Amino acid sequence: MCKCYLKKVEKMPRKRKAKTSLGEESSSTSSKRKPSNCNGGEDKAPSPWDKASVPQEPGASINGEPIYNSIKLLAEEGFEDVAKLLIENGVTSKVLDRVTEKQLENLGVGPLGRRLEAVDCIQKITDRLYGVKIVNDPIHGHIEIHPLCVKIMDTPQFQRLRSIKQLGGTYFVYPGAAHNRFEHSIGVSHLAGQLAESLRQRQPNLEISNTDILCVQIAGLCHDLGHGPFSHMFDGKFLPRARKDKIKHEDLSLKMFDHLVQQNDLYSEFEKHGVTENDRDFIKEQIKGPLKHKSGEWPYKGRGKEKGFLYEIVANKRNGIDVDKWDYFARDCHMLGIKNNFDHERCIKYARVLEVDGELQICSRDKEVGNLYDMFHTRNTLHRRAYQHRVGDIIETMMTEALLLVDEVDSMKIPGTNGKKRKISETVDDMEAYQKLTDTIFDQILWSTDKKLAKAREIMMNIQKRQLYKCVGQVRPPDGSTFDKTDEIKNKVFRILEDMKSHLQNEDIIILLVFLDYGMKDKNPIDHVRFYNKGNPNQAIQLKKNEVSDLLPEKFAEQLVRCYCKKRDKASMDQAAEAFSEWSEQEGCTAGEDMTPFKSYKEACQTPPRSTLPPHPKYTPASAGKFKSHIQF
Repeated sequence: MCKCYLKKVEKMPRKRKAKTSLGEESSSTSSKRKPSNCNGGEDKAPSPWDKASVPQEPGASINGEPIYNSIKLLAEEGFEDVAKLLIENGVTSKVLDRVTEKQLENLGVGPLGRRLEAVDCIQKITDRLYGVKIVNDPIHGHIEIHPLCVKIMDTPQFQRLRSIKQLGGTYFVYPGAAHNRFEHSIGVSHLAGQLAESLRQRQPNLEISNTDILCVQIAGLCHDLGHGPFSHMFDGKFLPRARKDKIKHEDLSLKMFDHLVQQNDLYSEFEKHGVTENDRDFIKEQIKGPLKHKSGEWPYKGRGKEKGFLYEIVANKRNGIDVDKWDYFARDCHMLGIKNNFDHERCIKYARVLEVDGELQICSRDKEVGNLYDMFHTRNTLHRRAYQHRVGDIIETMMTEALLLVDEVDSMKIPGTNGKKRKISETVDDMEAYQKLTDTIFDQILWSTDKKLAKAREIMMNIQKRQLYKCVGQVRPPDGSTFDKTDEIKNKVFRILEDMKSHLQNEDIIILLVFLDYGMKDKNPIDHVRFYNKGNPNQAIQLKKNEVSDLLPEKFAEQLVRCYCKKRDKASMDQAAEAFSEWSEQEGCTAGEDMTPFKSYKEACQTPPRSTLPPHPKYTPASAGKFKSHIQF
């Protein structure tokens, strides 16, 4: 633990009259009290804390570790009256960090500013005693990590995220996209804590406790534990083709969270920090995301309806505005070199919980509607330019083909519980095996010597050599329609190839469907957001698109159809492009400026490189002298 966290906050106190006890001063000057910085006697210079000198709770320990008498420290920091009331009401140091502002109000502590100072001081005492860590993040700067989060991070199951690329195959397109799920998870945890703390400070009536905030932070930290190799490539491309059942990475995150806690025996750590079994249910419910309401009954066990807004912080299925997106928008844009116009810090500052249709929801200030539209525009931009880039998309498809080829090979099976060997597609049923599956499987296949892996090894080597399947066409479906079956499109294109007497086979053609939207298919997500205005901050209102601007999009979703050819020779690509072009004309598809229809593709193939073009007659060696004669120095 860093020594700097055993020190008191070194903020210079404002001078004020000396006092003999907090109670004496509070009777006459409590309403004018300046914010406490948890330095105790403010006339004293801050001094280092030594755990050995901190009094312990008599006979109290958890798993052999002492519980420090933090209530006594609270009294020494200038909150003697608060400490006395807590002791009289049976509060011990073990549960001190769970004390809320509302509970202090019920005990008669006042005014509001005084209660908030006491809660803040309790949190700082807990942090200093049990060891907060600082991480220097390139996106959020120096961020504090709760000691329980540190315990979770220091496990093999969480450290595994260091070896899983955040953007999967996009790294082969954008060299800067080398960041991993590890740092993203830390960033989400940080933002989750910031948003929850911001709501608590502005709305004490919500009774957000330290445990609530800690649970939200843990949910943010662990929400991506279930990702497999190259992130969404594994659960989005490989698993649907390798298994019949539908598996989402959120489900795997729940399994890995339980496995992490059990394998590292963290139950005592959770208990030490006041996180109960009910709180762990709350954490897992946040990771999984909100469930569907049934018959008007509240579907959660972790928290009641009065704190339902907490479920919107990490994974907000109501409108898609959550801290998970805030972090990966900022982080991905930074690493990709793409400008980010969205400012998540303003969203945190203007967030407010209001009642909407009988439920408490996180709302935003009306003037922030433009910032939220920028957020969803950023999402669309990232999907269009990076996440679903036509080259990155086919690289992940090639990786998927390689994994499918090695799934049945014995040498690639992974030992799980009790040493049982699992196929790659079966590891999701056994977290002991799944925790060993990371991006390193790419190199494992690439440098293998097993003859049974020859075809998969060739695919991986082709990715390394940039010998990729070529995109020969990209179009949009007719207005108002979409395609949902790639096999049907592929068969139609192949029949056209057969009519052309082409040598290409059905397996030489790949059709990929790309969906681009604002996060809620064809719906406007802002229609599901509620706002408030300066004049009436307690009334939730809805803003229609025409009330915001006439320059906003008319449609919020579109689909692209891409055709790839596995054969790289010019004749094969010309035939594939021509067949796909004919299919798109039959279906009434359109191609925009950023598309690659057959004609432009063929013209590109026939146009010689600039270096081989004959010189323009106006610019020849004979004309060089005339040009020089016009230059004056």
